[in-house]
Amino acid sequence: MRQILFSAMIALAVSITLTPLLIKLFTRRKVGQEIRADGPASHQAKRGTPTMGGIAILVGMWAGYLGAHLIGIRHDAEGISVSGLLVLGLATALGVVGFLDDFIKIRKQRNLGLTATGKYVGQLAAAVVFGILALRYPASGLTPGSRHMSYVRDVETISFGVVGFLLVVSFLVVAWSNAVNITDGLDGLAAGSMSFALGAYVIITFWQYTNACATTPGAGCYNVRDPLDLALVCAAGTGACVGFLWWNAAPAKIFMGDTGSLALGGLLAGLSITTRTELLTAVVGALFFAEILSVLLQIVVFRTTRNRLFKMAPFHHHFELSKWAETTVIIRFWLLAGIASAVGLMLFYGEYLAAIG
Repeated sequence: MRQILFSAMIALAVSITLTPLLIKLFTRRKVGQEIRADGPASHQAKRGTPTMGGIAILVGMWAGYLGAHLIGIRHDAEGISVSGLLVLGLATALGVVGFLDDFIKIRKQRNLGLTATGKYVGQLAAAVVFGILALRYPASGLTPGSRHMSYVRDVETISFGVVGFLLVVSFLVVAWSNAVNITDGLDGLAAGSMSFALGAYVIITFWQYTNACATTPGAGCYNVRDPLDLALVCAAGTGACVGFLWWNAAPAKIFMGDTGSLALGGLLAGLSITTRTELLTAVVGALFFAEILSVLLQIVVFRTTRNRLFKMAPFHHHFELSKWAETTVIIRFWLLAGIASAVGLMLFYGEYLAAIG
């Protein structure tokens, strides 16, 4: 438990300290966000706000994770694991894809960075490498990833081959990274919402650690490799998001950009796979799921009826155009993210009670 607290505290301290330095650096170099012309008119005032703040989130996550392990050495804590490195590696790889996207936007001074094909290639490459490595490095009969579909634990009746597993991983990585990316459209919305989701995963992974089949065999135990180390990853992610949110809250002094949003989406996807909670993540991250679903519904409805389901998608802009204040939309969406995380935790614990009952 001490390691988890250290991980969160170090990540928060690094993120909240590094972010203002990035603000000064990017302001001096005029590294500013371009705003889409068809967005809400109120957003045009944000043009030129420093972006690529996701760098602080990534640095904070790695600092929290590695720092907690350095401190833990003195207390005979568990060492760095393959699972933790894989999840952080996936987040970092997607952060690099997002950085390239942000850099092109800034360099060409437009709201379009990488082409859709270029972005998908980067996301899929990261997903495939992660998927291949996740099926390697067995310990006590467990690999970081599983070929079974999972809800709160593996569903033994639904199994994939290697190719099927890689397809599922690719879908999850692309879906979650784009979902968080789409949600990152209002000041602090993605960072605040992700803090709730990752906070829920701190509890989930720590519970899996205290009830692991390897150490506490019995009804309801969990076959997850390295759950404690994954808890450190979750805590570091939570702390880094909160530290960044201090500067990203409305009115934002910096945006995370695709550097941050793609990385955080990859983090959520990686956690869903390594914790065997792929379907549960749709509940814990229901806000992100709803945001990307609103875009898909808008496209389908418009192409079939030539009418728009929402005034603008993703649907947080719909409420802005319905005369809700931006801060009102943000706070209410945070509340929805918190409720979704709480419901996810209740479902997780409910399944445990059913398993031991």
